[in-house]
Amino acid sequence: CVIFLSLLGGVAVNTFTSKHEEEKNLCVSMSVQFRFATCNEILMMVVGSVCAVLHGSAQPLVLLVFGLLTDTFIEYDIELNDLMNNSTWEIVLIFRLLNIEYEMTQFAFYYVGIGAAVFLLGYFQISLWVTAAARQVQRIRKMYFSKVMRMEIGWFDCTSVGELNTRMSDDINKINDAIADQVAIFLQRFTTFVCGFCIGFVKGWKLTLVIVSASPLIGFVAKLTGMELQAYAKAGAVADEVLSSIRTVAAFGGEKKEVQRYDRNLISAQRWGIRKGLIMGFFTGYMWLVIFLCYGLAFWYGSSLVVDTEEYTPGTLLQVFFGVLIAAMNLGQASPCLEAFASGRGAATIIFETIDREPEIDCLSEAGYKLDRVKGDIEFHNVTFYYPSRPEVKILDQLSVAVKSGETTAFVGPSGAGKSTAIQLIQRFYDPKEGMVTLDGHDIRGLNIQWLRSLIGIVEQEPVLFATTIAENIRYGRPGVSMEDIITAAKEANAYSFIMDLPQKFDTLVGEGGGQMSGGQKQRIAIARALVRNPRILLLDMATSALDNESEAIVQEALDKVRMGRTTISIAHRLSTIKNADVIVGFEHGRAVERGKHNELLDRKGVYFTLVTLQSQGDKALNEKARQSRSKFGRLISYMLIASIRQQDDEEEELVEPAPVARILKYNLPEWPYMLFGSVGAAINGGVNPVYSLLFSQILTFSVTDPEAQRKEIDSICLFFVMVGVVSFFTQMLQGYAFSKSGELLTRRLRRLGFHAMLGQEIGWFDDHRNSPGALTTRLATDASQVQGATGSQIGMIVNSLSNIGVAVIMSFYFSWKLTLLILCFLPFIALSGGFQAKMLTGFAKQDKQAMEAAGRISGEALNNIRTIAGLGKERSFVDMYEAQLDAPYQAALKKANVYGACYGFAQCVVFLTNAASYRFGGYLVRQEGLHFSLVFRVISAIVTSGTALGRASSYTPDYAKAKISAARFFQLLDRLPLISIYSDKGDKWVCVLENFQGNIEFIDCKFTYPTRPDIQVLNGLNVSVKPGQTLAFVGSSGCGKSTSVQLLERFYDPDHGKVLIDGHESNRVNVPFLRSKIGIVSQEPVLFDCSIAENIKYGDNSREIGMNEVISAAKKAQLHDFVMSLPEKYDTNVGAQGSQLSRGQKQRIAIARAIIRDPKILLLDEATSALDTESEKTVQEALDKAREGRTCIVIAHRLSTIQNSDIIAVMSRGFVIEKGAHDQLMALKGAYYKLVTTGAPIS
Repeated sequence: CVIFLSLLGGVAVNTFTSKHEEEKNLCVSMSVQFRFATCNEILMMVVGSVCAVLHGSAQPLVLLVFGLLTDTFIEYDIELNDLMNNSTWEIVLIFRLLNIEYEMTQFAFYYVGIGAAVFLLGYFQISLWVTAAARQVQRIRKMYFSKVMRMEIGWFDCTSVGELNTRMSDDINKINDAIADQVAIFLQRFTTFVCGFCIGFVKGWKLTLVIVSASPLIGFVAKLTGMELQAYAKAGAVADEVLSSIRTVAAFGGEKKEVQRYDRNLISAQRWGIRKGLIMGFFTGYMWLVIFLCYGLAFWYGSSLVVDTEEYTPGTLLQVFFGVLIAAMNLGQASPCLEAFASGRGAATIIFETIDREPEIDCLSEAGYKLDRVKGDIEFHNVTFYYPSRPEVKILDQLSVAVKSGETTAFVGPSGAGKSTAIQLIQRFYDPKEGMVTLDGHDIRGLNIQWLRSLIGIVEQEPVLFATTIAENIRYGRPGVSMEDIITAAKEANAYSFIMDLPQKFDTLVGEGGGQMSGGQKQRIAIARALVRNPRILLLDMATSALDNESEAIVQEALDKVRMGRTTISIAHRLSTIKNADVIVGFEHGRAVERGKHNELLDRKGVYFTLVTLQSQGDKALNEKARQSRSKFGRLISYMLIASIRQQDDEEEELVEPAPVARILKYNLPEWPYMLFGSVGAAINGGVNPVYSLLFSQILTFSVTDPEAQRKEIDSICLFFVMVGVVSFFTQMLQGYAFSKSGELLTRRLRRLGFHAMLGQEIGWFDDHRNSPGALTTRLATDASQVQGATGSQIGMIVNSLSNIGVAVIMSFYFSWKLTLLILCFLPFIALSGGFQAKMLTGFAKQDKQAMEAAGRISGEALNNIRTIAGLGKERSFVDMYEAQLDAPYQAALKKANVYGACYGFAQCVVFLTNAASYRFGGYLVRQEGLHFSLVFRVISAIVTSGTALGRASSYTPDYAKAKISAARFFQLLDRLPLISIYSDKGDKWVCVLENFQGNIEFIDCKFTYPTRPDIQVLNGLNVSVKPGQTLAFVGSSGCGKSTSVQLLERFYDPDHGKVLIDGHESNRVNVPFLRSKIGIVSQEPVLFDCSIAENIKYGDNSREIGMNEVISAAKKAQLHDFVMSLPEKYDTNVGAQGSQLSRGQKQRIAIARAIIRDPKILLLDEATSALDTESEKTVQEALDKAREGRTCIVIAHRLSTIQNSDIIAVMSRGFVIEKGAHDQLMALKGAYYKLVTTGAPIS
């Protein structure tokens, strides 16, 4: 069997490796794909293969019957003619030479027999292969998931969870496709191909050679989709660039300009699409032409062999002809299977690679020893570490720290200093590159991992809860824990009272990721989960940072209770949480730089001191505020709201009604002439099939005895073949071109409209992860091009089918209405079988996907929260849950194997049965009603061919349902009304004589949360104002809302509460383009576009044409001119994607020139110099000082030197201003600002 499989692999490999020699070593060979098959499965596959081979030989066998049938017919006809000429009817009746009805009944039985055999073989070949595949795939899934769950955390850092999820669903499905039904179908078709040619050569080698010599002409058809996608890539790059830097585009009002630039780039994609349609049309037409010419040739040559040399009987002619034809067709149909094999091999490579990989830190291994007594002393000895995903960044640098048992040690320091990393090393998520971490003097690498992790309880900043009940979530802490323990843990964690208030108490579901709970509640459940373990070591990683003051107090109290007698390490940013720790360790740049108690460290004026000064100020002010305004009740409601908002968000995913076709057609209206011509072409193409069957039944003209008449008849048939070929060549081209032209124009129109609509959305819309630049560009690329599947080609398809069936039925009724009615009963089945076979080509992977969803949810949850699961040591139980979920899809697959096999068998045998019935009835008609038998032939072939063609065509339409859904998604985008509209002319503008735009700005009690994170209050009642011409500087730690206030002024967002006044007008009443045209912005990381320096500077004002002189004067003001002139191409130098060809200082100066050329009344400088070295900073600072003259200016800066000479300095903390005034006033206040300046500590 293995030999056979590798042979099969050989066939598949040979066809592909010629192209992909390099990939050869990457891909697993076909036989390796079956490496997980047991003996039973191998047996199933062998039997299935035998059935497939027998099935494949059925079609050529039928030809033998068919040939005999034809000969019988013709013989009967000739004799009938002879008798008719020679004597009277009476004699004919006495000497009935051939009982035609009896003969035809015999043939009908042959057909029934073959049909029955085909049904059985088809059923077994498919069901055996599919069952075997289902079992293997089940095994592969289990092995893959359990292997992934054993991998070390570092592996997950380098492999994205999304990628793993796709592998679990798509890649394994690809393997499934490659080892299931496709193999059987490939074998069957390949056998048919071989047998067809054998019959051809055995029965008549001369004619076979003639046909074969003409057939290479058919093999020209090419694939062109690739080019079209490449052509779209350019426009896609534009879309991606624009959507990634949407804030810059919005700030400079470049939306309309970008839409035009995108549209210009769409032209080439459109050209390719149309060319592709034309070429596809040309090739289809060409193929038909060649086929018909072949028919003509074969018929002409064959008939001379029959008539002149009498080598062949007419039946032989048909056998040879159809044998070769069927062989060629089956070879063509076998090729899609090869694609499935190839992609299956590719997928198997990746999957098996993971299955064979040994994890560096194997969490499920039994190795390592367990200590009898654990004291809980932890020590880091010269630990150096960097994450495997970023080996160039050193996170810990010779870190040495000792944590004594029973004490609480707090780690403090700026973010990125390595505090959390240290904690992950204690849990042994990673191993240090140098040095070691010890527990009670033992290197933790020698200890058993599961045992080590069972000693540790961890509470993180964003605790992860699993989508089950509260009790189950706490039970994850320790297997087999009783309900009493759970209640005790909940009480210790201050969670008991709120849980008992819930209607279902401990059985309340927490929702996906704990989404139904508020932050404080999640945090307390997580603490209970950590406590139920009764850990020796407690790690608190910012356990209260995401909470508001009230919940924080409660959670903090819980933590203080449980720290007693345990070794505790706490990472925190808030002082209230750290003050009472036994030891405080200050981290900086991956080293522990200071250690001691609260007061000792304050005297040292180091890292710790800086953190303290900023915070105490903010806390004082906040508490004042809280006392004035909020009541407990309001808090509760807001939590409930947030929880419910979160729920809705998750549920809103992609539920779109398919769009009505009428609306899609409305967008396609301007192209109606193309569609009309296309339909005409389609109608003619539809008629070709029945006409061709008519021609074929003419082959029976061999019964004409007069040689002259016979020759004439034969020549005219050949000529007619040629004519039909030529006509169909042109109509196919017409249909292809017309519909691709209308489709491509529609695609381009939709892309432009879609892009226009995207750029018109408010900035908040882009924050939603579903609208990330990647997602939006894909939507433009794929959705728009799929929509055309619902218009042009769909109409063509319908017209084609209607004319096909129409012509066939009319012809048949004309010849014999009784027989036609009989066959029409079978027609639906034939069409169904045609459709089903075409569906088989694409495989049934789609249905499998739904069945896998439950298992997918578990694997998704497990992979997304792998750290939490590793910390709790729960890998094994997730693997078990996943395997339990796999059972249902597996059973479904087994059931499907049978249904699917039966359907396939039926689809294959229905044509045979139709033939049987028709011939039996036809024989009766010939005998009883004197119907000429050639008419029987015509009717049968006309309807059967058009039926199968119909079924095939119906399934080849570009996915119609998909098109409607894509359209619906698109229309959803087009119909969405942005909250802040760019394209409207509404709103205030003021540029009259009395009232010029001054640049007077006031923030009045602004409160704001970002729409994507409604639970984090960013601005908390911001009050500050600046007069025209003044400079206001914002100072404060990061995350205190400085940049947010700038975004409110630009009207990227509107405040949730309070207002922003500009010259006394409320910002949300002002016309957006007008407001933004008065504002220039220079940000920390300026975004440049992939074009020349001059074009980038001109981008500053998109409302008018800008001359080169203006560009140069702006560049001079920005201290940029000299540098540009030193470049070889001067202002035409391309800056590269995102300005990659330039240094930061140069980019910054271009951004300043861009802001100056707008001539704005308000200048916003968001950390414009923070990323520069001292040298460039000086230059840029000079440029900025020049630019500020006579303008209202808002500066956000981290360096004091940049702020000192501002008119107003506002020190912000936690979303509002704690002190403001000029430099000297603030120094005199001796508050936060004074401390910052005197200690020289960095501001954020």
